[in-house]
Amino acid sequence: MGPGDLSAALAPLPRESDPRLLVGRETFDDAGVFRLSDALALVQTVDFFAPIVDDPYRFGRVAAANALSDVYAMGGVPLTAMNIVGFPEKTLPLSVLTEILRGGQDAVHEAGARIVGGHTVTDEELKYGLSVTGQVHPDRILSNANAQPGEQIILTKPLGTGILATAAKRGALSPAHQDGLYESMATLNGLASRTAVALGARCATDVTGFGLLGHLLHVTRASQVRVTLHLDAIPLLPGAREALAAGFSTGGAGRNAQWVDAEMDWNDSGEDWRALLTDPQTSGGLLISLAPEHVAPYLAAVPGAVVIGHVSAWQQGPRMAIG
Repeated sequence: MGPGDLSAALAPLPRESDPRLLVGRETFDDAGVFRLSDALALVQTVDFFAPIVDDPYRFGRVAAANALSDVYAMGGVPLTAMNIVGFPEKTLPLSVLTEILRGGQDAVHEAGARIVGGHTVTDEELKYGLSVTGQVHPDRILSNANAQPGEQIILTKPLGTGILATAAKRGALSPAHQDGLYESMATLNGLASRTAVALGARCATDVTGFGLLGHLLHVTRASQVRVTLHLDAIPLLPGAREALAAGFSTGGAGRNAQWVDAEMDWNDSGEDWRALLTDPQTSGGLLISLAPEHVAPYLAAVPGAVVIGHVSAWQQGPRMAIG
């Protein structure tokens, strides 16, 4: 389902009205935030999907990292998680499920959280993910509605997971590039989140199914700003450009591109960048809007983080551009 479809499905539903609901669905943030006290709020999210890698343990770890990322994108700390499983018990042995759950548990434990239960159903297609509960101080929430003109846009992981995963499924990805893909997706966004909060950031989102531009569009709309991207600064996973040139892409990228086109000034950037910037990511990095004076300390503290653009005021016209 594309982002436009989701907006249309939600539009007829009445909006929640509760002063304790600090972040709801209105801004398409990564998780909901509910205030419990002046110093404590709950962060809640859920995510699951079909296998993106063949190895069951790796799949479990990546799916868990992806779900945990939504809490990190809000500036939160994961506390507990519950497994969500759709399992084809007639076609796969239970040992596969054990390894998936082991991978998920290891990622959750690495985050300092705990698995407290879950729910499993019989399904024709394997699916796995987590519902995650975390905590955050109400005054330190990272939201996609808080970007300010003059700030810099930082990306903490390279792009290309959708393209590379497609190539891998068709047996066209080298072992080295498969390992690079897995390592990126399995890396938690905890350090990236904690550093942003410590340096006073107020705006972040993570890059997942809507691609970099889809999630950035949520930021620009919620914050009422314009973002200019610098293509030569945007990092790509090893092998991503080669896999794209070989014809590997995802249907999700096309839907994402259609959705962002009206808000994007491509400036003759080319079809390859169009595909890369709309490529659906799994367990991608954080996009963080940060004041210029804090950028150097952030880049020094978070390996792989790079500045990919800047924020300016928006009045009319496309909200995003290639500069």
